[in-house]
Amino acid sequence: MVSTGFTLVRNQLGRLVMTLADGTVHEGVVPVRAFPISAPDDGVGVMSTDGRELAWIPRLDALPANERALLAEELASREFMPEIRRIVSVSTFATPSEWTVQTDRGATTLTLRGEEDIRRLSGATLMISDSHGIHYLIRDLSGLDRGSRKILDRFL
Repeated sequence: MVSTGFTLVRNQLGRLVMTLADGTVHEGVVPVRAFPISAPDDGVGVMSTDGRELAWIPRLDALPANERALLAEELASREFMPEIRRIVSVSTFATPSEWTVQTDRGATTLTLRGEEDIRRLSGATLMISDSHGIHYLIRDLSGLDRGSRKILDRFL
């Protein structure tokens, strides 16, 4: 473990409080991932309430267990990006269309406004934004079943 130069605790209101090595206390700090999809455990900034970076953490696994657990818990409560495991059906191949999908968090229906709401992040990774602003991740296009890939091919 490396010396972080700070400590993290939760106050009675459940907010993260960071105390820096010089004794400065910052209440309500927010962790932000630099690369939330491609490298979620690499590069996490801890931001003050006014948006200043207070600390940079190159690797979460290098932190002491207590700080790592607090940051992981806070990140999980702030980040919501369900991962699509299967596309069950689409209402139409024109947009807008209703999609019924199976995600890592259960079945849901999303509305795709247009083909531009399907973005390729890398060769096999896609992000789909629905009409409510929720982002769905397809981590590995080749890992989807044949029917799901066939549906996606109509929109890509």
